[in-house]
Amino acid sequence: MDTQRFFIELSYDGTAYHGWQTQPNSVTVQQELDKALSVFFRQPVVSLGCGRTDAGVHASKFFAHIDLQGVPAERAATGVNGINALLPYAIAVKRIFPVDADAHARFHATARSYEYHFHFHKDPFKLNRSWLYKAALDIDAMNAAAASLMNFVDFTSFSKSNTDTATNNCKITEAFFRQTENGLVFTITADRFLRNMVRAIVGTLVLVGRKEIDLAAFSAVIESKNRSNAGQSVPACGLYLVNIIYPFVN
Repeated sequence: MDTQRFFIELSYDGTAYHGWQTQPNSVTVQQELDKALSVFFRQPVVSLGCGRTDAGVHASKFFAHIDLQGVPAERAATGVNGINALLPYAIAVKRIFPVDADAHARFHATARSYEYHFHFHKDPFKLNRSWLYKAALDIDAMNAAAASLMNFVDFTSFSKSNTDTATNNCKITEAFFRQTENGLVFTITADRFLRNMVRAIVGTLVLVGRKEIDLAAFSAVIESKNRSNAGQSVPACGLYLVNIIYPFVN
């Protein structure tokens, strides 16, 4: 039977999951997705995601690719409702579409965007979806420091140690804060991200906002290439993967 590669676009609330990637003795988004796909298409299905999100991190837009044997593109595309019926409510498939046999959800992505959400007053509707932060922050200083990220390439200072990446170089193309009615949203886009990178960047920018370090000290943290000099990682609940760009996906 012919094999066809498909891309799947999905979103998920990561609160109940130990991240995206399947791992022993933990419930993950990939595990739940593969189980539902295997039942629906009546064949073993193993997805490969566009990246790895940590435990408690959310995604409003996430892509994975799968290979299916003997499944017409139309059947796969119209199977979204049936697959969603098999998935937990916190995971939703948005679309499935055929791609070239060598299309790769991780390696062919040209840009990724994350948001980090803060709220300043207790709000039960933001529980597990935003970080409740009550101290005063200098948003202008934080934005100045965020803009300076684009002057650097090596972000070892914001990476988890002992990862399997060949390089810690990333090209950041935007990084800024915008205020909302009851909070703050940080947006960052780059060609790639390191493990824990966004949460470590936000944690260090919070030190700028609290006036514990200035712009020069923030730059020195990056130049040190030492994770221990950066701020603490902020809680996972406020982090969202919000966009992935591919040259062949609309």
